[in-house]
Amino acid sequence: MQPYFLPYIGYFSLVKHTDKFILLDDVQYIRHGWIERNRILKQAGGWMYIKVPIIKNSGRETLIKNIQINNQRNWKGKILAQLQHYKRNASHYAAVIRILKSVFEIEYNSIVTLNKAALEAVCAYLGIKTQICVFSEMGLDIEKVNAPDEWALNICRAMDNVNEYWNSEGGISFFDTQKYTENEIDIQFIRMKEVQYSQKSLGFETNLSIIDLLMFNDVKNANQLIDEFYFL
Repeated sequence: MQPYFLPYIGYFSLVKHTDKFILLDDVQYIRHGWIERNRILKQAGGWMYIKVPIIKNSGRETLIKNIQINNQRNWKGKILAQLQHYKRNASHYAAVIRILKSVFEIEYNSIVTLNKAALEAVCAYLGIKTQICVFSEMGLDIEKVNAPDEWALNICRAMDNVNEYWNSEGGISFFDTQKYTENEIDIQFIRMKEVQYSQKSLGFETNLSIIDLLMFNDVKNANQLIDEFYFL
């Protein structure tokens, strides 16, 4: 999966239930995605973005691994300020803020490095022990990729003893499963059940950052919700 910033529950379900999770950073960065932003509750209702400012790059073919953070802006302070309204109703506000502050203690230049650190910090809090790797740092010699669905295939083929690959349901639309079958790799797609929890407000905002889930749920309940998936 691409390295998302504090992603939603489904992303963590994949992390938790696989043996190795690889952050694919050697592909083109697409603006207005989830690499440098995610969604949280807004105090007045609805949702808003928390964002990490990036240094704008003129090249349209910029790879994710080359995206740099604009540390001239106080983005860490802004994100923490945007989360303050949770303090009123969220039982686990203090624990979540400790997680973020531990991540924010370090200055990051690369968005990939930041996102990996944030993923690992949340996983440590939840007791998730899956190894998280960055593709560009693994030194794998993979075959030429001719289609988007071949990144995972060629990475699996370049690794030892890989016989199964999992992806989220979004991959169904463009993965040619026959390619995987022919290479004796069992490809699985997972879908999250309709996970809901009390956000102490009217209605329920779905698919927010893992931050929202952790604000309102202890470690045990959060893990139970992360486990709520099924195969398609």
